[in-house]
Amino acid sequence: MLFLTFRGDIIFWLFQAVCGKICNMQRQNLILPGLLSMVFCLSWFIPAGGQEKKEDLFQKKREQMVRYQIQARGLRDESLLQALISVPRHLFVPEQYRREAYEDYPLPIGEGQTISQPYIVALMTAAAGIKPGDKVLEIGTGSGYQAAVLNQLTDRVFSIEIRETLAERAAGVLKSLRYDGVKVRCADGYFGWPEEAPFDAILVTCAANHIPPPLFQQLKEGGRLVIPVGSTVFFQTLTLVRKTGGRPVVQQLLDVRFVPMIGEIEKEKR
Repeated sequence: MLFLTFRGDIIFWLFQAVCGKICNMQRQNLILPGLLSMVFCLSWFIPAGGQEKKEDLFQKKREQMVRYQIQARGLRDESLLQALISVPRHLFVPEQYRREAYEDYPLPIGEGQTISQPYIVALMTAAAGIKPGDKVLEIGTGSGYQAAVLNQLTDRVFSIEIRETLAERAAGVLKSLRYDGVKVRCADGYFGWPEEAPFDAILVTCAANHIPPPLFQQLKEGGRLVIPVGSTVFFQTLTLVRKTGGRPVVQQLLDVRFVPMIGEIEKEKR
């Protein structure tokens, strides 16, 4: 309290000094640079709290995102909601889009790619039915946000990104935020990650005109594959495929629009 009083006295003294010198500055045409330098000096005595307030704001935005975009659309699994509240989505988007990170739409992340709308991330995660200890493969790391959400639910997440720049950037962000349960590889996701198979769940975050056979093969019996299937130019259907008796059981979930899968799948068009 003594320090606060002392600091207040200093600021008041400086304020008086500013007022006393303004007239002299006006005569010398120095009022603007003089005021700027004095404001800088005053700011030295004001405690830094901007970053904390900004993080508080983002936390509130996350809570609102979950309440109005996720719960309001019928997704109410507590572990999923907590995962979405916990992951700082704004740190996975370019700085110029951070103010929009929790809005109800996708955002560009570079190289023609996007971070999916929060609801789509939530829906795909819910459809995959992730449980603690599940081994999960993600095709299309992108920003790394989906992988971070998955890592809140299980500590065994494997993510493949075909674009080297995005793979390196996402791996760096995930590492800096201590998502240690995620492994990122730069490769063609069409072929999956055979040395880590089988997987309890596979999520594909890019559009495919057919289900890549290697991905289905790498599912455990009873495993779930969530993938947008259809035209890679227009719209697709978000599809849940369960492996039952070694065969696919298909359930269509929602019309969506994703960026297309590239690589081997472009040679395998049917």
